[in-house]
Amino acid sequence: MMRTPAGHKVYAMAAEYPSAAALYEAAKHVRDAGFGRWDVYSPFPIHGMDEAMGLGKSWLSGWVLFGGVSGLLTAALVNVHGKPWNFFTVPAFFPIMFELTVLFGAFASFFAMLGMNGLPRWYHPMFNWERFSRVTNDGFFLAIEARDPRFTESGVRELLEKSGGQHITIVHED
Repeated sequence: MMRTPAGHKVYAMAAEYPSAAALYEAAKHVRDAGFGRWDVYSPFPIHGMDEAMGLGKSWLSGWVLFGGVSGLLTAALVNVHGKPWNFFTVPAFFPIMFELTVLFGAFASFFAMLGMNGLPRWYHPMFNWERFSRVTNDGFFLAIEARDPRFTESGVRELLEKSGGQHITIVHED
């Protein structure tokens, strides 16, 4: 575990980039360098950034499928108002089957999204960097986390400098 000279635990080394295009190119450099724990921050979505970061397909759709199937099975197993269950009465169950499929799928997507994003997180270490407040307006940032196995202070600083990063700094956790 790395610590700053003041004794703070190091979260990441971060750099600011002048534009979305520069951040996109920097993401490709970091991906090609083999880092696994890093992220980019920008005031708007950047087309193609997922590919530049080497991110694969999200598992969120699997959780939504699980929720939908659970809702459908729940509706199929619940005998609403004591209706008889045979071939001729199945259409009476379609509305509740549809509604519970959608409801359970929506709940599954909401809670899975929260879990996959590590939310709720009341405070992120990147907020400790004064320049980071520009991310909501016109700032483009890239941070490589210190817990990445390939992280070394000199190696990451050199990579961020080569990729065009400016205002390179260590971001502390507390």
